[in-house]
Parts: sequence; C-alpha cells; structure tokens
Amino acid sequence: MSFKVIFEGSPMVHIEVFDTQLTELFAWRRDFHTHPEISFDVHRTAGLVSERLHEMGVDEVFTGIGKTGVVAVIKGKTTSSNKVIGLRADMDALPMQEQTNLPYASKIEGRMHACGHDGHTTMLLGAARYLSETRNFNGTAVLIFQPAEEAEGGGLAMVQDGLMNRFGIQSVFALHASPGLPIGHFSTRAGGIMGSADLFEVQITGKGCHAAFPHEGLDPAIAVAQIIQGFQTIVSRSISASAQHVVSITQVHMGTADNIIAETAEIRGTVRSLSSKERTFGKQRMYDICAGVASMTGTEIHLNYIDDLPVTENDATQTDFAIDAATKLVGSEAVDGNRTPTMGGEDFSFMLEQCPGNFMFIGNGDSAALHNPAFDFNDEALAYGCAYFATIVERQLAI
Repeated sequence: MSFKVIFEGSPMVHIEVFDTQLTELFAWRRDFHTHPEISFDVHRTAGLVSERLHEMGVDEVFTGIGKTGVVAVIKGKTTSSNKVIGLRADMDALPMQEQTNLPYASKIEGRMHACGHDGHTTMLLGAARYLSETRNFNGTAVLIFQPAEEAEGGGLAMVQDGLMNRFGIQSVFALHASPGLPIGHFSTRAGGIMGSADLFEVQITGKGCHAAFPHEGLDPAIAVAQIIQGFQTIVSRSISASAQHVVSITQVHMGTADNIIAETAEIRGTVRSLSSKERTFGKQRMYDICAGVASMTGTEIHLNYIDDLPVTENDATQTDFAIDAATKLVGSEAVDGNRTPTMGGEDFSFMLEQCPGNFMFIGNGDSAALHNPAFDFNDEALAYGCAYFATIVERQLAI
C-alpha cells in the first residue's frame, strides 16, 4: 500500500500511516537484532540499509562515509528553499552476550543489540520510505546511518569525512530508545542532555628507595594522594557544587613490594560534564593541580588528558521545534521538554557541534535497561519513531 495514495497533500504525518507497514518494519528490526555487528564492522547492516534505500527510490545513496556509514538523499516536491535537514540513526551493536531467549535473539556469540540501534535504524528506514513516496516538503532530507556509536567514534569519523559540509546539512536530529518511558511518549531538553566523556592518565616519576629510608627517595605516593585530593576539590571549590561535573578516579597503579618505595605511579580516570565551558575550565584546573603538586613534591608529573566525546548539547530553537513536532503527533501530555540529563556520553554530539539540532528520547516502555543483556527494543515504538522523523522533515521544510 502506498503512502502517496493515502496521504498525498496531508498537512501533517499521522502515526496510523505506518500501521500498514508494521509487519515489514518488525521483520527488518528483528533481522538486524538477530545479526548484530559492532563498531565499524557493520558491513551486513550497512549493505541491507543501502539495498532497501535503493528499493525505496531515494534520490541518491552514498556508502563508505566514515568508513562504513550510509547516507541517503531525498528531495522534496520543490527545493526552492535550499534548506537541508539531517536525520541520524546508529547501526552498531555491543560486545556482550544476549540473555533474552527471544526467537530472534542474536545468533552471534558475544554480540547483541542492547542499546536499541536496531530500532533506530528501522525507524529511519521507515521514515525514508514514507518521505521518498510522498515528498511533501520543500528542500532536501539527508538520512544518516552511522556506524560505531558505542566505542570508536563513528559520528566523528563521518563528520571528519565531510558529512555536514558535503551534504550542506543545516540542522540535524536523532532519536534514542528510553526504557521506562511509556510507548508513544517523547522526552528531551534544551542545552546539555548527555555529558561529555573524557579520559585522563597521570604519570608520576619519583625516586625509588628502600621503604625503611624514604628520605633517600622521592615518594610518588605523596604526589598521588595530593593529586587525588586536588582533583576532588575541582567540583565545589573551583566549579559550583550545583554544577553537573564529575571527576572520577578509577585506577591507581604503583609499586611491586611492601618494602620498596616505587619509582613511578599512574592515576587514570574519567571526567564528565554537561557544560562545554565547565569541561574546558575543569581540564585546565587538572593541569594546574598537577603542576602544583610536581613543584611541591619534586616529582615529575605528566597529565595526558584525552578529549573524547563532547557534551550532547541541544540547540534551544531546534529543541522547541522538536518538542512541537512530537506534540503534534502524540499531544502535550506525552512530551516532556525538561528531561533530566545524564552523564552518559553520545557521539551524536560531534554532529551537534557542526550545526544546531536536537537529540530526542522515545519511549521503550517497561523494558530492561540499556546495555543490559536482557534488553530488547520495543517494536511498538517503531511507528512513533517513523512518524516523528517524517514530521520533523515535513514541518521544518514545509511547502
């Protein structure tokens, strides 16, 4: 059944338009779930996505962007506005063993879709078919199917491969499954919605000696203690105690025997923040603290701070637009525009650094948590996600 016949000229997308497609959407999603692929090694998934996009009759399909990413271009009935909107879904799974006992559970040992990316990909494919048939918009929709969200920076790889400039994307939107949020509900917020995720390593070099004669050496343990204490004063003494900024020490390595003062020590950990400004300031304080401790103790201290994921920072205007689009679909009572942010990271943040947009959560019902071996994307959410993506395009690129 064709979307074009039923809803040609419709002023807005209706969720019911996807009900006739659910059997196929369910099958697509469960096939992705059964055959999970991780990181950039998503060749089967990307191949199926590309094949289905070609079958739908989108204008152009590009593969190999960001190693294994797929991009589809769909032009509206008119393109006089020159506006270009991006919609993003992630394709990769996680390196963990599934424990759902579902008939369509993963067939690959040690790999499973435990974060809903199988559902995200299916929702964007469903929207692609609708948009390619109806084309009830003025401008261009760019559909982004991204690899390696979970571990190796597929979003950054696509951006570095020229994604945003090559396709002229002016705004960008994404959806993510949210366990505990009812089916048919949406939630988001303006500003930081997911935290930056950085790593750090501190290498301390002192002078080893016998533990009975510590004055003959330079004890790196003293520097370790002062650095840990100093890092924990960044929040509350340098950054407001009410700010959402976390410095966590997760590893300390030093010494080989009880009667030896070690020559070297290592501290490792992670930093999370919901503010780009505080992220930058907190990083500088860590360098300052290390320099100060080195001066006090006479040890040599080297801090290697690794900028990993930026803050997932929703643009205020585009977030208002996304909230309005979701509200048009499901009503204001089912849309939360003030979602509590989380310190978990998301590499959609690299795309949001390039142009304004919004990261929206979609209800997955009463399911297991994300990254849990019992998690499964709820197929009942598919129609809502398809309709949301299509609504974003039709309303932002209104004829």
